[in-house]
This record gives sequence, C-alpha cells and structure tokens, in this order.
Amino acid sequence: MTGIFYGIGVGPGDPELLTMKAIKTLEKVDVIIAPKTEKKDGSVALSIAKPYLKSTVNIVYQVFPMIAHFEESPQSWQKNKEEILALLNQGKNVAFLTLGDPMFYSTYIYVYRLLKTEQIVIETIPGVPAFCAIAGRLEYPLVEGNDIISIIPATAKPEKIAKTLAASDNVVIMKVYKNFDQIVSILKDNGLVDNAVMVSRCGLPDEACIDDIEQVKKVPNYLSTILTRRNK
Repeated sequence: MTGIFYGIGVGPGDPELLTMKAIKTLEKVDVIIAPKTEKKDGSVALSIAKPYLKSTVNIVYQVFPMIAHFEESPQSWQKNKEEILALLNQGKNVAFLTLGDPMFYSTYIYVYRLLKTEQIVIETIPGVPAFCAIAGRLEYPLVEGNDIISIIPATAKPEKIAKTLAASDNVVIMKVYKNFDQIVSILKDNGLVDNAVMVSRCGLPDEACIDDIEQVKKVPNYLSTILTRRNK
C-alpha cells in the first residue's frame, strides 16, 4: 500500500505556531523531507518542526536549486521526485516541510506539481505566513474596513510594484534584500514609507525588527518582510 505525501507548513519560526493538525501529522509520519539550498547547511523548517518528531523518523535532506522556474533544472527536481516516490511506494508516509504556508511562495508548490500526476494521495496542511506572524507580534493591523491589501515580492519589476502600490491601502513586501534601496524609494514616492516596518526571521533567535527603514544602512543578508500602510 502506497504511503501518503504531506505538505506541511511550519510557520515562520516559532514552533508554537504550528497547527494541531500539523503537529499530529508530524508525530506519525515515517519520513521527513527537509528542503535546503545548495549554499546552506541544515534546514530552518526542520529545526522548527523538531520538537514534534518521533525519535525513529527518517530525515531526508533534498537540495532544491534557487531558480525562477523549476523546469530549468529538470535533473535535480526529477531526482528528488523519484526519491520521494520510492519512499511512498515502500508504504511510508512522507512529510515535506516548508516555511510559512505550503501554497504561499513555497518550494512545495513545484514539488506538488511534479507529484500530482502520480497515483498517490497528497494532503496539504496550511501554516502561518510570516507576515501574519509579524502583524500579530507587533500588534500591526494588516487590513480593516474596506482596506485593500497587496502582497508583493520585492523581486518583481519596479514598474509593476509601483502600479500595485498606487492601488493599495496596505502592503506586504516580501523577499526584500538586494533591492532594498529601490523598494524604499518606491514606498516614498507612494506615501507609504512613514508607517513601514521591516522584520527578518520572525520568531527565530536572530529575529530583527526595524521600524524606521529610512535609517537602515545595511540590510541583513537574509530575506526580510516589510509591512506598511497609508496614514489613517
């Protein structure tokens, strides 16, 4: 009998933010797929989930190249797919861990697309996105009344970002790093810089929070999230 493949969102960093469904699933699965990049050791998602893993669970690290389209690296992705299918065909229940929510800017989305054509059972378990955790931690309302909120990757084209900002009351900008100065300039042009706050690695030991982004001289060398809203 083929095992079940689970995609589990472990939230942004605090293990206590996992859902009960995620915890119960982690406690019973046979194999954990811990995604990592080629440049980093270990897995942040795995470290978050560790308190809930049984001692006998098998942990499998898989490297996923950081590319815009997974189709550009078919050999790496196909190898990972075959490894997962082999485990499932052994009757093992397999959980793929992902930061935040599995269906939100996640590597899991591409893994899911590769596997959904196979004769297997897939279950996706939601997780808390980073911007929701940040808003709760800082008591920062994301939307109210008839507000329009936009979630924007900082890697998008500047003209597309500017157009979206112009139509939004509140904004979440994710994956902020190398183009930080450009993002701040666009926010200023759209009157959205005064209420902006930037947070990196929310809920982790090295969390950083900056509430005056115009004073930032050096951005931490990991991806950050900016929340901002117009004056009310």
